[in-house]
Amino acid sequence: MLTVIKNIVILLLSLFFLVLGVNLLTGSFKMTNPLEFVMMLFSSSFIILFCIVGILYAFFRFFPKKHESGVDHADPK
Repeated sequence: MLTVIKNIVILLLSLFFLVLGVNLLTGSFKMTNPLEFVMMLFSSSFIILFCIVGILYAFFRFFPKKHESGVDHADPK
């Protein structure tokens, strides 16, 4: 039960920061200073990358792949 709650929290935080990262990415195109634009662009891309990893982590924890032998190698905790 604790693992399911942990995965839900990771998923919700990842979705929240994904929205924040996309908002930063679109806001970076309104910058007038080129150095601020580049820093904002790379930082928002980094935030989006981490969010996608968090979403994939939660997805593969909720839907583990079953092997052909029928043995489930996912962590049962």
